[in-house]
Amino acid sequence: MMNGLQDWPEPIVRVQSLSESGLPMIPDRYVKPLSDRPSSNRPENGDANIPIIDLTGLTDDETELSRSTMDQISSACRDWGFFQVVNHGVSPGLMDQARETWRSFFHLPMEIKQAYANSPKTYEGYGSRLGIEKGAILDWSDYYYLHYLPLTLKDYNKWPGSPDYCREVIDEYGKELVKLGGRIMKVLSINLGLNESHLQNAFGGENIGACVRVNFYPKCPQPDLTLGLSSHSDPGGLTILLPDHEVPGLQVRKDGRWITVKPARHAFIVNIGDQIQVLSNANYKSVEHRVIVNSGMERLSLAFFYNPKSDIPIKPVRELVSADKPALYPPMTFDEYRLFIRLNGPKGKSQVESLKSPRCH
Repeated sequence: MMNGLQDWPEPIVRVQSLSESGLPMIPDRYVKPLSDRPSSNRPENGDANIPIIDLTGLTDDETELSRSTMDQISSACRDWGFFQVVNHGVSPGLMDQARETWRSFFHLPMEIKQAYANSPKTYEGYGSRLGIEKGAILDWSDYYYLHYLPLTLKDYNKWPGSPDYCREVIDEYGKELVKLGGRIMKVLSINLGLNESHLQNAFGGENIGACVRVNFYPKCPQPDLTLGLSSHSDPGGLTILLPDHEVPGLQVRKDGRWITVKPARHAFIVNIGDQIQVLSNANYKSVEHRVIVNSGMERLSLAFFYNPKSDIPIKPVRELVSADKPALYPPMTFDEYRLFIRLNGPKGKSQVESLKSPRCH
């Protein structure tokens, strides 16, 4: 089935090259339909922001969070699908180093970056589009995608070789984020009334998948006509985002409006992915989000995806299924789900909703 994904349907254009060429208008390929443009539904959110939660007391060995902190996380998972975490155990120095190392990569000469050009077969490497639909409207961004886990997929040769020490920084960052993901999974399990290791075991225990997509959003001459990343919910388990520390851009859909996230200093932004929505039988929701761009400043973020082992069928946890709330989703492996997504590209929340068992529509 993957044979249809050998190559892109048309030549790849690097958005960074378009931006740096100084063009006054964006090409038609990047102009979104009116209903999807940021200008057509400006957020009127004032001071609204996703919850900020202090994880002091959450370590690899102990889950010693106060009841009120556990409740804050629970309501964030149910009401927002998103929250920020501070005092999360990852060193601020490593966070800054990871972000700036990747920024340096994106500012290398194009011929160096092109050596890592990706294909839709695995998406691993330097890319500029998601989805393989010929003639699709594209997003105003480039990215780099790579695997940490399973170790069978971890290939240092597909990681950038420069700037200096970047592989060591990328590796250290990945190890710390895998640990943070495991800590957060315990809290989500406990809040669902399950054993603390229940969700982790449903993901495959130690045999999870972990990957990162580094998003680079160049300056855009007409930011009101396009998006850096189209509206979508994340297909995987848990996403831990290191946002740009200076330039906002992430927007989360809440009660039909778009809220622009204001990142706290040295916070991570955590969001529920489709696989946890399925496991929790929709007690927790994966929520639509998108990225806006601007004309004055580039933006860079690191999205770390903590995913189930790819060949385990994911279905609602038995303890969360009852006569009143039957299983909303049929079993499907993450491999099957990811292929479904990759063929279609980002499409709001329609992907996970389309999986609902027929009797539940």
